[in-house]
Amino acid sequence: MPTQSVSTHDIVVAQGPYAPGHLGELTQLIPFDMVDQALAETRKTQARLRDLPSRVVVYLLLAACLFPELGYPGVWTKLTAALSTIRPATPT
Repeated sequence: MPTQSVSTHDIVVAQGPYAPGHLGELTQLIPFDMVDQALAETRKTQARLRDLPSRVVVYLLLAACLFPELGYPGVWTKLTAALSTIRPATPT
């Protein structure tokens, strides 16, 4: 008889400039939880939160594969074009 297992975990969605959709359409096609699971399984998740989290590097590399003619600076610009329109929340 086949056995079934259920894995449950909390999914934490990035806030601010790294929120879903803010790094282009890739974040809508490849969910953060999928990227986080791949990073956890390969033990490549950053130990400390840096300016450029490991999940963002994954999206950068995926986008670089889609736009090889742009180079990393061009891909980063394309990936973060929406960031310029985001305003930080002001405390009330």
